[in-house]
Amino acid sequence: MSEISKPFFIWRHLNKARWLVLLTVFLMLIILPFIHVYQTFVASFSYDLLEPSEKSLYNIMEMLTTPFTNDPANGLENVKGTTWSGNFFGYQISDPLAVAGQVFSGLTFYWPFILTALIPVVATLLFGRFFCGWICPATFLYELNTTLSLWMHRFGFKAGTRKFDRRMKYIVLAVGLVLSAISGSVLISVIYPPAIIGRELYFGIALGGFGAGLVFFVITLLFDLLVARRGFCRYLCPGGALYSLLGRYRLFRIKRIIENCNDCAKCNAVCEFGLDPLHDDFGQECNNCAACIAICPTDAMTFVTSISDLEFQGAGHLGKSYKRSQDSGE
Repeated sequence: MSEISKPFFIWRHLNKARWLVLLTVFLMLIILPFIHVYQTFVASFSYDLLEPSEKSLYNIMEMLTTPFTNDPANGLENVKGTTWSGNFFGYQISDPLAVAGQVFSGLTFYWPFILTALIPVVATLLFGRFFCGWICPATFLYELNTTLSLWMHRFGFKAGTRKFDRRMKYIVLAVGLVLSAISGSVLISVIYPPAIIGRELYFGIALGGFGAGLVFFVITLLFDLLVARRGFCRYLCPGGALYSLLGRYRLFRIKRIIENCNDCAKCNAVCEFGLDPLHDDFGQECNNCAACIAICPTDAMTFVTSISDLEFQGAGHLGKSYKRSQDSGE
């Protein structure tokens, strides 16, 4: 009997690392507006004119940043912006949807800005819809929303489980880009959760108020909770549609090890995007979050390099169905 292969041990811990990355990105979006406000205070030499609460913020930020720079007005410029578009240590990186929206709204190609999407595009070609699972600040809140639904279920409240056509989000993407072209504005950012969260956190922290985007995002949370699990990401998100298209032939993808599989279906249950790993159906929607790898009790999920998923391999060799077929001589 041949030796059964096991996935690389680090793969089982990737989902924990993913949560750490999501938390880091979300905290960054909170901290950056505070840094901006602090820089404004420093540049204006207005400490004595500040309100008590503003002086408290100044003192806290001074304490936190002094170990890193003695010139906060200029020395805290290494990281600016949001996941929509930001400057990271002198290199501007933009969401591919931001670039697409700008191209359609301006009906022109401005190559310096287009090239800011190069790294995300290449990463998506390699890892698929990874932005949705590993970086998107909305994912952090949507998955907390899923946890909330599980707690509510314990108290007798059933979360929404409706399913819709996944192709809806491609229509949303197309319509959003067309409307951007007609209006001359990047209208698609109005309904794109990562862009909304970045804006609203900045408005709330730096400007002391929130915009209509907050209301829209809360509606998406309620939609996920009451209508369809991760419904906005699955069915309506224009960015998710673009990343799915770019990552259709991704190089790194998850594969089921049929010899280790016991058909427990825990991989299907944990998948936030409603995919079917048990039947080798990951498709272009998979964001390589590695949740199915982490939950698998028999190490039957791993990462491989391939531009396509395998066809359904059949029942897992550790499952009852396969054992019955072997006992019956099929």
